[in-house]
Amino acid sequence: MAERTGWQRVAKRIRVPAGFVFAAVFLWFARPAVATLLLSLLLVAPGLWLRGYAAGYVRKNAELTTTGPYAYTRNPLYLGSMSIAFGFGAAAGSWLLLGLLVGLFAAIYIPTIQGEEEYLRANFAGFDEYAARVPRLLPRLTPAPTGGETGAFSPALYLHHREYNALMGAGAIYLALVLRLAFKGHLHR
Repeated sequence: MAERTGWQRVAKRIRVPAGFVFAAVFLWFARPAVATLLLSLLLVAPGLWLRGYAAGYVRKNAELTTTGPYAYTRNPLYLGSMSIAFGFGAAAGSWLLLGLLVGLFAAIYIPTIQGEEEYLRANFAGFDEYAARVPRLLPRLTPAPTGGETGAFSPALYLHHREYNALMGAGAIYLALVLRLAFKGHLHR
């Protein structure tokens, strides 16, 4: 296995706790409006769908997944996470929060993706060929050839990866934003 840099190890370890800390800061500074909440659905809903769809294909550390959403982007889970996060940044009605989200994703997910690619390169012989056909993050318009590999969405994998947690988390954040909007006048008296 390839050796990860110090920041790659730190970024991988802190990404979930940092997300919870940021969620608290986010909710404190958010200034949602009905329009921003509705517009955010244009990013959040597809992000949740993509994460769920990708989770039903991937067999982490067991095989190189190249079918389904992985035929369009090597990192559909992270792309879905970005879409969700940026959607909530829009929902918050704050350019500052949106900018902080972009910075947080860059600082944490770029080294995490690089570290995971080093692992895949060291453990799966076909990774370099796959990486040459499929972009790291922004998806292709058409699926890359899979070399005869087939795959299908597996509800069991979706459940195994507990991807329903993303849906419940998004629901909780929307509830908090709606409550914040409903009590907006009462919070700052």
